[in-house]
Parts: sequence; structure tokens; C-alpha cells
Amino acid sequence: MTGRGAGPQPTPDTPSEANTASGGSRWHRPPGIIAAYEAEPWSTRAHTMVRWASIPMETVQQELPSSGEILEIGCGHGLFSLTAALGSEDRRIIGTDIDGAKLIEARRAAQAAGLGQDRLEFVQVESDWRPPVEQTYGAVVIIDVLYLLGIAAALDLTAAAARVVQPGGTLLIKEMDTTRRAKSAWCSTQELISTKLTRVTEGETVELVPLDAIRTVMQEAGLDVTTRALDRHYVHPHALLIGQRC
Repeated sequence: MTGRGAGPQPTPDTPSEANTASGGSRWHRPPGIIAAYEAEPWSTRAHTMVRWASIPMETVQQELPSSGEILEIGCGHGLFSLTAALGSEDRRIIGTDIDGAKLIEARRAAQAAGLGQDRLEFVQVESDWRPPVEQTYGAVVIIDVLYLLGIAAALDLTAAAARVVQPGGTLLIKEMDTTRRAKSAWCSTQELISTKLTRVTEGETVELVPLDAIRTVMQEAGLDVTTRALDRHYVHPHALLIGQRC
């Protein structure tokens, strides 16, 4: 399985609250990101704009190594993969997803951004796909995917992702902190709407996975794990698990 694509459908904060650490509004995407999607349908432009405003993409991107091959599992329209590729010309990003329609738009966006397959590649995979152990990466990223799989499958994917992290590499998992009960309850309600009614997000279930369970699997795979709370000024209880392989 890989990411069912969209991740939590955002309800952004008001513009006065939606500030990044650098003081800019989260609504103001980097010019390269805007240009990449400007020829796409309005629904995709709106979705990527609101997703950018609702998820701390830049914060996650800054945890990546500045060079090497990086795998994103569940890339959807490719927003984070594009962000990572534009963040350093020494990275090569591979984004995977089960949704072929979203990947068509992601490829067009990459082309519009001037990124060839030597810098950014998108691959469609099956729902039960796991990264093969023969190929390892300097970093693996999973952003708002696990909650769509059910806990058993989510932890299995976590273990599979950890196995393909190179020595010195990083596994980044951005999920929701279930201990933040008010925010996580709102997130679950919103995702039921997204998966069952609007179908923006592909997925048969919405089940937030406890961070402790994800952390345990990462540690059992030999990673040193730290956790960052990223929910300040966000309506969702964002948290980032950072696993380093020594």
C-alpha cells in the first residue's frame, strides 16, 4: 500500500493565525510551487493551495538530507515531492502513489517546474506495495498516509519503510497525535467526509494510529526516534516522527 494520496483534508486557520516561523503567511506558497500547478484544473490548484496552508511542508522538508535519493510513499498530487526537489538540486525524489490520475497531474507539475526524471520521478504502485529491500534511500517520507490503512497495515508499512533507510539516513513520518483529543476528533470527522463523501482522499477507513505504536516499530527496526509537535497555529494535531539510522 502506499499513500492513498491526499492526506487530511485541511481546514486552514484564519490568515492572521496562519504564519510560518519566518513570519510569512502559510497561504503564500513558493513561486516554483505556484507555477508548477497553475495549468492544472481549479480543483487541483485549490486542493494543493489549502493543503500547503494546512500542513507544515517546509518544516518537514528541512529535515531531509540536502542530497541523495529520497522516497515519498503516498505522494498524491506530488506537492511535497515537488517541494523537496525544489529545496535542493542535489536531491533525487521518487514519489509513489496508488492514484494514477493524481500522478498524471504530478508529472505535469514536475515538467512545468522544469524538473526532469533525473530530479523527480512519480511511480504508480498497487495498494499492497512495499518498497523492495534491494533498494535503499537516504530518506523515506510518509505524510498523512497511515491513518487510511488501519493500524495493522499502517505499522507494516512503517516497518517496510524503515528497512530501506540507508545507514546515516532518515525516516520521516508525519501523522496526527491522537493524545490531542479535540484536534484528533475533528481530524477524524473531516477525513470521514473526505473519504466517504467527497472522495478526494482514497481510503476505506479512517483510524488515527497512536504515535507510540509507530515509534515502537521504528525503534525495533533500528532507528533512533525523536518526535516533534508541529501543531502550533494548526487545527490538526500534526506531529513528526524522525527516525535516524546510525
